[in-house]
Parts: sequence; C-alpha cells; structure tokens
Amino acid sequence: MTEEQRHPESGMPPVPPGAAPAQQPYSQPNQQPYQQPAPGYYPSQPMPAQPAGGYVDPAAAGWQQPVQNSTEPMKHRVHHSYIWLGSLQVAGMLIVIAFFSVFSSVIGAIADGESIGRGDGPVLLIVGIAVIVGLIVIVGLTALIQTLSYKHLYYEIGPDEFNLYSGIFNKKRVHVPYQRIQSVNQKATLVQRLAGVCTVNIDTAGGSANKAVVIPYLQNSEAERLRTELFARKQAILSGQVYQDAIPGQPGSQAGYAYPAGHPAAGNVLDMPAEILTDVRGVFGGAAVDTGRVSYEYGMSNKELVLTGLSNNTGFALIILAAIGSIAGLAEQILSTAIGRMLVDNGIDFVTRSFAGNTIWAITGIVVAVFLVVWVFSIIGACISYGGFKARRRDSRIEVEHGLLQHRFHGVDIDRVQSVIVKQSFIRRLLGYCELSLGKIDAAVENSSEDQQKSLAPQGLVIHPFVKMDRVPEILAGLVPEFADVPTESRPVAKPALRRAIIRRGILQGSGFWLAVVVAMGQIVVNAVVSPTNPDAVSLLFFVNTGAIVLYVLCVLLLVLDVIGAVLWYRGSGFAYNRRFMQISNGGFSRESVSFPRKKIQYGFTKTNPFQRNARVATINARTAAGIGGTTLRLIDVTEQDAETWLDWVKPGGSMVQ
Repeated sequence: MTEEQRHPESGMPPVPPGAAPAQQPYSQPNQQPYQQPAPGYYPSQPMPAQPAGGYVDPAAAGWQQPVQNSTEPMKHRVHHSYIWLGSLQVAGMLIVIAFFSVFSSVIGAIADGESIGRGDGPVLLIVGIAVIVGLIVIVGLTALIQTLSYKHLYYEIGPDEFNLYSGIFNKKRVHVPYQRIQSVNQKATLVQRLAGVCTVNIDTAGGSANKAVVIPYLQNSEAERLRTELFARKQAILSGQVYQDAIPGQPGSQAGYAYPAGHPAAGNVLDMPAEILTDVRGVFGGAAVDTGRVSYEYGMSNKELVLTGLSNNTGFALIILAAIGSIAGLAEQILSTAIGRMLVDNGIDFVTRSFAGNTIWAITGIVVAVFLVVWVFSIIGACISYGGFKARRRDSRIEVEHGLLQHRFHGVDIDRVQSVIVKQSFIRRLLGYCELSLGKIDAAVENSSEDQQKSLAPQGLVIHPFVKMDRVPEILAGLVPEFADVPTESRPVAKPALRRAIIRRGILQGSGFWLAVVVAMGQIVVNAVVSPTNPDAVSLLFFVNTGAIVLYVLCVLLLVLDVIGAVLWYRGSGFAYNRRFMQISNGGFSRESVSFPRKKIQYGFTKTNPFQRNARVATINARTAAGIGGTTLRLIDVTEQDAETWLDWVKPGGSMVQ
C-alpha cells in the first residue's frame, strides 16, 4: 500500500465504498490508535496486518456487531381479542336487556287482556326485524369503537418506568416508575380463560392517591413475561444495578418447588379441572414462562374447601334476597293474570291440605327451604371461587391464585407486606379454624367509587381462607419467614375494661337496648292515640301489645348476647410487642389478631376521654399503610402504665423490648 492510499492524518486504510467517512480513530489509553472499523462495527482486538488491496473484512478480523440500542422503547399492544371479545360482551348484555324488555312487555299485555291476532303477524315481524337490525348496528358501532381503541392502546417498557397509552380523542399516558410497583395481579373471566387472555392490574405503593393501572386482554404468556420483567427491573433499580435480563431459565420450568416436611401440598377435587384450564391456556395463551424459583407452596383440601362455604354464606344470602327483589315486579304481573290466579288458588289449597290449615308450619317450612337453598349456594359458590387455590413463595414475592371459572392471581413483594391478620368468626372459633391474610398497601381501581374503595380496603391478600389454627405457624414460617418472631405473650386489657365493655356494648352500642326503646315508644304512642272504648280498636291494641311483648323477649335475648360478647371481648383482647413486632388482638364472638413490624408503623398515639381517665385506662392507636389510605389499629382500655410504656417503645429511638 502506497502513501497515497493511506489516510493523510491517521494512516488508516481507505473507507470501503458506501461507508461513512471516519471521524476519530478508536484508541487505547496508551494512545496507540487502532485502525478505523467499517460502519456498524467496533474493535474488540487490534486489527491484524492489512492484506493486499487495503480493505479488511470486519467479521474475519474479529470485530463484533454492536447491540442496536434504540432510544424509543418498543410498543407492546394488547391481544386482538380485545376487539371481538369486548364486542361480544356488549352484544350479550344488549341481548339480555332486549329479551327481558320484550318478555316484560308481553307479560304486561297479557295481564291487560290483550291477545295476538292474525293481523298482528306482519307487525310482529317488522318489530322483530327492527330489533335485530338495531342490535347488529349497535354491535357494529361497538366493534368499530373497540377497533379504534385497540389501535391507540399499547404500553412501553422504558429504562426507568412503565408507560401505558390509551384514548381515541382524549389521549392518556400513565407513568409508573419501577420502584413504585407493589404488585402485578391478573384476573380472567371464563370467556377470557377459554381465549387465553387476562386483565393485568399494576398496583403502585401510593394507596388511594394512585389508581391501579389496568391492562386489558393480555396474552397469558405475555402477562407472565410482563410481571417478571417489571419485578426484575424494580429489583435492579433498588439494588443500583443495570438491568439486563428479566426472564431467567427456560419457559415452563417448574424447578425449585419445596413443601414442608410431613405436610405434603394439599389438594382437592377441583384442582384438576383448574389445572387443565390453566395448562390448556386457551386459544391464544402461549407457552408458559418461568417466573422464578418457588420455595414454598400449598393448596386447600376438600375438607377446607367445603368448610369455607359453610362458614361464609352471608354474601350468597344477599344475592338470593337481591334476586327475589328483582323478580318481585315480574311475579306480580304474572300472578295478576287469570292463569296466575288459578295457580295461586291451587297452591293455597295444596298448602292448606298439606299442613292441616296450620299456616305457621307452612311459613316455617318455606323459610327453612330458603335457608337450605342459600346454604347450598354458599357451598357451591365457595368451591367455584376457591377451586384450584394455590399460595406460594416465589423469590421475594408472595403469590396467591384461585378460581375455577374466573381465575384470579394476586402477588405482593415481601417488602410491601404491612401485617399478618388472623380472623376467626364465631363458627370458625368453634371449629378451631381461621382466615389468614396479609395486609398490604392497595391502590384504588380506576373509576371506582369511594365506598367501593373503603369496602375493599380491609380485605388484604387472603393467603388461606380456612385453615386450622395449629397450621398457622407452619404456613407463616414457609410463606413469610420474615414474620417468624412475632410476639406470643399478650398483655390483657385493664380490669375496669370489663365493666366499661358491658356498658359500651350492651347499652351504648347494644342492638337489644335500643330496639327495646323503639318498641316502647311505639307502644306508648299507639296506646295513647287509640281509644280503648272503640270496639274496632280493641283488636288493634291487642295485636300491638302482643307484638310488643314478643319484641321485648327478642330485646332481652339480644341484650344477653351483647353482654356475652362484651365478656368474650374482655377475655380475648390484648396486645404484645417485642424488639421488631407488635400484635393487637380484639375478641368477642369473632376474633382478629393483627401482627405488624415495628418499622411499618407510620405513627402511634394514645387517646383518652373523661370516663377513661377516671378509670385510669387509655386507648392505643397504631397507624400503618395497609389498605387504601392506611389503616389504624386500636385497642380500647389498656392500663395507663402499659399505654405509656408502649408509646415510649413506638416512637423513633424508643425503648427496645427484648
């Protein structure tokens, strides 16, 4: 190579055809320059001797292709089932509404004595066609809106934060810094499970101030990959490291499962169908992703599953009552027709013959039948809700998933766990079982009302809905070993607390006492207004006074229950604390014990009223960040000395109890 063929300043070979001219040669600290590489390559070792012709093949010379780091994050869109599944959901709702509207109109017309004649056929045909065309138009418009929304709905995984974009006309961009992510949860209805998609909720550590970020219709494998990626990026930022790879291992890896010695993982008959639905992963679910090593896992046995339904029937009773109320109007219209009156008359005759004219026995039988139906529905609903229940410890996260039809996945990092809650209802206390849950910081759901937020706040993350009390230490040791040294020796409330509890629960807050007051006032007013000399009013007074006596008996029973509850509260309430943890227990017919770390207490304070100061007792209050907007745990009527000692312990730099 001649001098004319070399670069006039650096002595580098000429640039290959089509390449950009070099600016500055890459050099080592000793300032010995390397030869300029071809565009798109960087030197990993010195360039060998130049061959004839003056051009070096970069690949042959050992020059490496750099990673193309784009400044713009990749746009990730939700699954296309967002369009047609959303449209089908709207169509189904419209069809149900139209069906009940037409059905109620037909029943009303029949009740008014109208009938369908031969001349009404064309009119009914036109109406039917109009309804069908209207539904098609509405569904088409819904599909169009869903399509436009789909094109503007995507998320980006940036170097420092997660971004969600949405909105057709009003654009919305949600920023979520990785260090603020508390949990990434999943929920899938039956239709979504069959399609292999789910809805992902990203909760941030902001309580009610922040809304949970909702990403609808994500592919199952994409949701698992996103959850792993977000937690890995969060961990990298918190540890000051550079994030490189968020998905360890191979997809579908199940290594690392461990169960406590002597207690194999429990299972029930519904685990198999739940696992089949999960393994099939729907039409678009994709391959499973390894989301980390599982160190501890357990499920629910058949006994625990059934007993969960037996002890939780309140919600289903309300559902039954709501259903009865919703069909009351329709039943009234049906019974007002000639056919309805005939059915009612025949039913009354049947009841009269069956119960020999004893209406009380008939009503009692109906009430018992209704409660049996509620009881059965409670068991079935609990089994469906908790079918396939699994709780596990995966690295630093606690994960819970359950649901045979509607699958729910909840997870929280151990650093975000505020407390461990042990709840025992009256039935569970008799059976020796409890509900075990974790208190955590919750973010409000988008478009949810304040009442809905408050009703969901105390729930926490249920890690076992119905477990025997003697298994609680084992589960906590495997799932949250960070809570292993929770104090066990409790300090009881003060002795005057029993007297104050009877007054408070039996009179001031007593349902029996205030019901007796209302009944007495009503009885006095009726007897003062109605004249006993009027023959027509004698039966009314007899009915009112007899009913009042029955209600007084009920009031006495309620008062006795309130007093018993006060005694049980006195015997089952107390608090304890040691160097790292505190525990507050409030008893009664039901009992709740909350254990929380000392470092999770935002602030603590004591409070007294004149009556408490006279009895030399106080109320202690500990505030944590659990729930939406925080939770205040309190215990009434501890001794003044215990309250002062605790207040000295809870303040920063306070006493360290061993």
